[in-house]
Amino acid sequence: MSSSLLMKVPKAELHIHIEGTLEPEMMLDLARRNGLRHRFDSVEAIRKAYQFGSLQSFLDLYYEGMKVLVSPGDFRELALAYFARVHAQGVVHAEIFFDPQAHAPRGLDFASVALALKEACEEAKVRWGITSLLIPSFLRHLDEDSAHRTLDEALEAMALHPNLIAGFGLDSSELGNPPSKFARVFQRVRDAGLHVVAHAGEEGPADYIRQALDFLGAERIDHGVRCLEDPELVRRLVKEQIPLTICPVSNWKLGGCKTLEDHPLPRLLDAGLRVSINSDDPAYLGAYVGENYGFCQSRMGISESLLQVIAKQSLADSFRPG
Repeated sequence: MSSSLLMKVPKAELHIHIEGTLEPEMMLDLARRNGLRHRFDSVEAIRKAYQFGSLQSFLDLYYEGMKVLVSPGDFRELALAYFARVHAQGVVHAEIFFDPQAHAPRGLDFASVALALKEACEEAKVRWGITSLLIPSFLRHLDEDSAHRTLDEALEAMALHPNLIAGFGLDSSELGNPPSKFARVFQRVRDAGLHVVAHAGEEGPADYIRQALDFLGAERIDHGVRCLEDPELVRRLVKEQIPLTICPVSNWKLGGCKTLEDHPLPRLLDAGLRVSINSDDPAYLGAYVGENYGFCQSRMGISESLLQVIAKQSLADSFRPG
């Protein structure tokens, strides 16, 4: 199977931050339209800055970049650009992460952002047949009280729009911010009947994955690559069939592995773990989901037939109904 044909295999993307799809061209355009000063004066200057050695070095620029998103219409435009791009890469379902706490300082409340994204999701269904769900994430570098307030806003919005979101996740700076810090707010998430996912075991230790399962009730683990450091945890993940949403290029570009050839995905597969292939923050990392699949084939030697199985598994591991 050529990489172009691999692009067309139906797949779900389960680990995609919509703010991470903000391409440099759109970043500069939105800054200009919104009357904002921007420290970069060209697309080339922005791309040159995309040299990350760690998760934190990426996050510093990521949070700066999203400041150009100042109106609900900006979020709708951003999401539609993502859907248009991945439609050509075989994505038939996407579960979109967004960071409401990061937008609140610019006066954007939860409902404004979520409803704008939902509008884009509905338009993507009509235009390209892509189904989608929204999963806001709590920022783990903030305190749990902030997360509770965000959840309050979400529940108020859902009282008026019952199907607005599908669940909640946990993202941002992992080191020093264990999942156990958010146990009470995720109990409320579960009590509301919402799904739970969590970033764990990207830069943080394998024990953070265990905490995400035990303290948060996570149904999927985002990243989770460091589970291989804990054989007992691997056995549990296999036994309980907990999906891992793997982002190969992200792990490489953010220093999780030296090269793509060194990526642990083949070992995760050999261990019998459920995995999907995703892009994480593709505009900043230079590879959307289709390119990630292609690299798994060309740089890691994962077979065409196995990649098709992974694509099929990504749909099974989604939260879409039916």
